[in-house]
Amino acid sequence: MSRPHRFAGAAVAAAALALLCTAVPSAASAGRDAACTAPAGPYQRQLEQHLGLPVDGRQSDADCRAIRAFQTERGRPHPDGFADLGTYRAMLVVEATPNPNAAGNCPVETGRVTCVDMDRQLLWVQKGKKVVFGPVPIRTGRDAEETRPGRHTIYWRDRDHVSDLYDDAPMPYSQFFDGGQALHGHPGDLYDGGGSAGCVNLTVDDAAKLWDLLALDDVVYVWGVKPGTAD
Repeated sequence: MSRPHRFAGAAVAAAALALLCTAVPSAASAGRDAACTAPAGPYQRQLEQHLGLPVDGRQSDADCRAIRAFQTERGRPHPDGFADLGTYRAMLVVEATPNPNAAGNCPVETGRVTCVDMDRQLLWVQKGKKVVFGPVPIRTGRDAEETRPGRHTIYWRDRDHVSDLYDDAPMPYSQFFDGGQALHGHPGDLYDGGGSAGCVNLTVDDAAKLWDLLALDDVVYVWGVKPGTAD
């Protein structure tokens, strides 16, 4: 009389196991499958070209999903498929990474040189021909407060600096190279506003890594023109 009960119990256990083993979509896969409804962004064509999509400046579902996947891969904070400035800057980092100094604009020296490319809004550090840091995105000075080009050296470092000109604005990991202009971290969105007040802004994480790498008297070489500013 007990055999039917054993069979019933086994059937229930098998059904429970089947439910437990049923694949549940992960958050990542759910995000990939979610509708992508962002409109075309200001850097649509550049992202289309980089991602091997038809370059027409018009957003399609395939475009939106490809841009969103790129944003997710690069750790952008709001991956939604919109080709914004931050996504474009991330694209420039990817394109520059194999050889950021391919154009030879930054001098090759035996010591460390921090290269500040205002044309592409990128920074890297090289020692000789070897890149030892970066490239990473930056934000340089806006109109009338441009970052000064030329060859400079780091003359003062202050890990927890605050601005005495701009309402005690935090400037973590400041490394000053020319008349009050510094390499430093920018808390928050690196791309808010039209530019810095002349300093070279990095993400706080990148500024911290740069702090650990550089020292007094290291060379900082700046060239180019920030997009959107006068020559």
